[in-house]
Amino acid sequence: MTSVVPAPSADAPARSSAELIRAEEPVLAHTYHPLPVVIARAEGAWVEDVEGRRYLDMLAGYSALNFGHRHPALVEAAHRQLDRLTLTSRAFHNDRLAGFAEGLAALTGLDMVLPMNTGAEAVESAVKVARKWAYEVKGVPADRATIVVAENNFHGRTTTIVGFSTDPLARDGFGPFTPGFRIVPYNDLAALEAAVDETTAAVLIEPIQGEAGVLVPDDGYLRGVRELTRRAGCLFVADEIQSGLGRTGHTLAVEHEGVVPDLVLLGKALGGGIVPVSAVVGRRDVLEVLRPGEHGSTFGGNPLAAAVGSAVVELLATGEFQRRAAELGVVLREGLAALVGKGVVGYRARGLWAGVDVDPVIGSGREIGERLLAEGVLAKDTHGSTIRLAPPLTVTGEELRDALGALGKVLAEQA
Repeated sequence: MTSVVPAPSADAPARSSAELIRAEEPVLAHTYHPLPVVIARAEGAWVEDVEGRRYLDMLAGYSALNFGHRHPALVEAAHRQLDRLTLTSRAFHNDRLAGFAEGLAALTGLDMVLPMNTGAEAVESAVKVARKWAYEVKGVPADRATIVVAENNFHGRTTTIVGFSTDPLARDGFGPFTPGFRIVPYNDLAALEAAVDETTAAVLIEPIQGEAGVLVPDDGYLRGVRELTRRAGCLFVADEIQSGLGRTGHTLAVEHEGVVPDLVLLGKALGGGIVPVSAVVGRRDVLEVLRPGEHGSTFGGNPLAAAVGSAVVELLATGEFQRRAAELGVVLREGLAALVGKGVVGYRARGLWAGVDVDPVIGSGREIGERLLAEGVLAKDTHGSTIRLAPPLTVTGEELRDALGALGKVLAEQA
């Protein structure tokens, strides 16, 4: 595979990968189990470790790097803003926020933007908005509002959010949890309809469940959710933090079914892989239930974040990245289809995003990730023997085929 990563710089860490990994053990909380690679430099779809070994990034920061590492337009926007103004807090106006909000609202076809920082903050914000809307607009009695969510969801890691997770690893040991959530099977409209009643403030779902293994719902499911929520007089909240901003071949994954939710949650790629940026984007009459002092964030909507976010919106406004994801998604699906029966037992894909189920006899997802690492490809497991593939949208067809070839080699060696 051909790399475009520059040669190692003189300021590279003096310690080896092994030394740096050992150094982390006593001083970093053990909240991750990363693959044994220490990345020092990156550009485009390629990264380089401290020894100068190069790898094709097929994870892209869980979609935070949709535009690749250090996209020149995004780096330029950040540098330009760093020389002017980085933070005011929302105690004052700043000259970048209005343009960012206008651009993001126009891109998504919605009315109003609530800027935050992380994806989990966007989800928490939407929970607060939905509840307040339920009390003030729908007329749900105080403290009775419910929100319906789907099994195997992943919306973040705050205590409220893990309280409605069905993943024991995310949930166990962190209670007591916030009440007011009902969990139904994903991709099951009948179960969803049975769970919705007069207390329901919102239905909160991922249009494609990422951490669960890139689970793509049946055609018509999202349209059904939209119609059901309209009939029930509750909100449809789409968590597009991983699926949005070009990943699936559209700006938003809900566009595959022509659906417009009441609230859309964005993050990850919105910060261009440079700064954490998230947002709740939605209908004006819904977001206007929040008043000064009821919600906020010191860093939410800061000038640096708004400058980078505006540059992200400008990249997506051309449609180039959405088209790339759609076109290269064909290459991804064809390559995976060719591996079925050769170590792959199934896969799900939409755009440049796939969950790949490997025969567990061959190895766990973690083991496959380690073997791909040795072949110069970075990928990560989700659960069991499933790995996810989500390369930057800047990846080339040749690079994508090379990565699939490496996967085929790894599977053949273990068959």
